[in-house]
Amino acid sequence: MLPPEASTPPPLPPAPLVRVEALNRMFGSVHAVRDLSFTIPRGGAVGFIGANGAGKTTTMRIMATLDDPTSGRVVVDGLDVVEHPREIRRLVGWMPDALGTYQTMTVFEYLDFFARSYGFSAQQRRARIEEVMEFADLGPLAHRQMAKLSKGMSQRLCFGRMLLPDPEFMILDEPAAGLDPKARLEFKNLVRLLTARGKTLFISSHILSELAEMCDAMVFIDSGSLVFQGHADDLKHAPDVAGGAGFIVQVGVAGDTAAFQEWVESRPGWRLVEARRDGGLVECPATDQAGLAGALKQLIAGGIEVVEFRREQRRLEEAFVDMVKRQADASEGAFRP
Repeated sequence: MLPPEASTPPPLPPAPLVRVEALNRMFGSVHAVRDLSFTIPRGGAVGFIGANGAGKTTTMRIMATLDDPTSGRVVVDGLDVVEHPREIRRLVGWMPDALGTYQTMTVFEYLDFFARSYGFSAQQRRARIEEVMEFADLGPLAHRQMAKLSKGMSQRLCFGRMLLPDPEFMILDEPAAGLDPKARLEFKNLVRLLTARGKTLFISSHILSELAEMCDAMVFIDSGSLVFQGHADDLKHAPDVAGGAGFIVQVGVAGDTAAFQEWVESRPGWRLVEARRDGGLVECPATDQAGLAGALKQLIAGGIEVVEFRREQRRLEEAFVDMVKRQADASEGAFRP
């Protein structure tokens, strides 16, 4: 008898591009970053979210080798950012929230200055600057002085400067702050183009709805500590702490809506959030897909003529506040005597 064939082990998941491990940063008595740990996968865009003073910029500056941690470490593509800063700077692009301007320089001169600092030869420098200007739509601005650039133009120039060394990992601190709707749309398109090329972007922003459109995952921090890491959809569909333990569902019914509302109010675990002309917004006892299916079966079995049954999505701002509240409640419980 032939021996059984050896089974092929499943492939290992790809290693993350970035690992933040137990990161701490103290400024005197201020604990700006507190035991922060998370990972960033290779390829795609990750949103970085937190209130002012939460430690976002400090974390990003450490990742970009512009500051040193008090303890813990950041590893990019297997390299510790403190131990290998020169190698990290070849991998990482940094776009701060404010562009250092040289008022009398033109856009081309500014890019040429930084291209020289990156060590490009004359021929390489010209070709790379032209490529970046075409990608970031800076060509029409090549001979304009920086003092005469609008906010959106300045942000595009800062974006182009970051792209010069063709970094694999890009860190962007509030890149859409102060931009008009047209400039924000252009920025989102640039992000999509870069992720399509396999680049990895880590983007801090207060505009959570736009981050959700651009980013594959989210990292939330509060007071320097991790609150959440995962996909935006997980937050939009998560149960609401303030409302209770279940999902909020939009239910449309045919016929007598009063009977539907009375049915909801008489059932344990159900709650009428908002009465509407054709049904209502209700909280049902469900925390997953199977629970939602069971809730719909209960409605139908109760004689309710359901014509619409749709889970509501929370805004990311609400989800962030909810996550912070969860963490605060957990911390209060841990220290309560």
